[in-house]
Amino acid sequence: MTHAMLKGSNVPLDVTAVRAVLRWTTGQGVPDVDASALLLGSDGRVRSDEDFVFYNQPRHPSGKVWRLGKKRVAEGLTDTIQTDLAGVEPAVGQILLVASADDVTFDRVRSLRILLYDATVADAEPLAYFDITPETGEETALICGELYRRGGGWKFRALGEGYTNGLQGLAVDYGISVDETEAAATAPASETQVPDVSVPLPPEQSTAAVPAQPAAYGYPLAPPAPPAQPPAQPAYGYPQPTGQHTSPPAYGYPHPQQPPATAAPAYGYPQATSSLPDPDFELPPQGPQFIGR
Repeated sequence: MTHAMLKGSNVPLDVTAVRAVLRWTTGQGVPDVDASALLLGSDGRVRSDEDFVFYNQPRHPSGKVWRLGKKRVAEGLTDTIQTDLAGVEPAVGQILLVASADDVTFDRVRSLRILLYDATVADAEPLAYFDITPETGEETALICGELYRRGGGWKFRALGEGYTNGLQGLAVDYGISVDETEAAATAPASETQVPDVSVPLPPEQSTAAVPAQPAAYGYPLAPPAPPAQPPAQPAYGYPQPTGQHTSPPAYGYPHPQQPPATAAPAYGYPQATSSLPDPDFELPPQGPQFIGR
């Protein structure tokens, strides 16, 4: 028979091993939930940090309490703590079953329920279940219930007690030592201060005109622009180029060739002949015409 429990009620456990299953409905914005357990002595506190079974220490050194891990089921997700009640050390009188949501408030966790099963029977119906409703909705860790000794056996009590300072705050209340330096090291990255460093844009991306600045000490200045040079003259002994010039050639170079002038020929040279024959020209007497005179 399955017992539907109310907050503060208890039920005897006539089994040698129990499996406590945390179950919740997943969805957008729903945080992940982790199950953990604290083994308490007669004074209501842990004997050492080893009495804390959670995701970073999933098994107690005695081997009698351990975390099975998460599993997807039709109703959502589960995370499970299993306990061998018959083998728990006599010095342990109480085991707290805890749910934490990694600093996210439990008002965003839907249909949170803890179910207890006989761990020695496969596919058995739950012995009991308790639907956990946070008191304020601001809790980030909840004690869902406790396994505790009564006479020669064990019982389960439904609690639903919340903590707003998360699993760390709950663990400290029961005697777990928390290294403050480790807590600071796991602070959100958004709290890290980033220095405000101004980085200039490269010249090709800058839209503002930047005046020229002198070079820093130890760096060479940019080479100056070469001065304007007059048109180069050919070296001595080389002919002038064939292009037009507005200045006389340098000393020792021939002047550009000009077309010949129509001046009279020099003394001692025949006149130039016309290309047409002279109509009055006659040949002088020749040869036989002088015979018989």
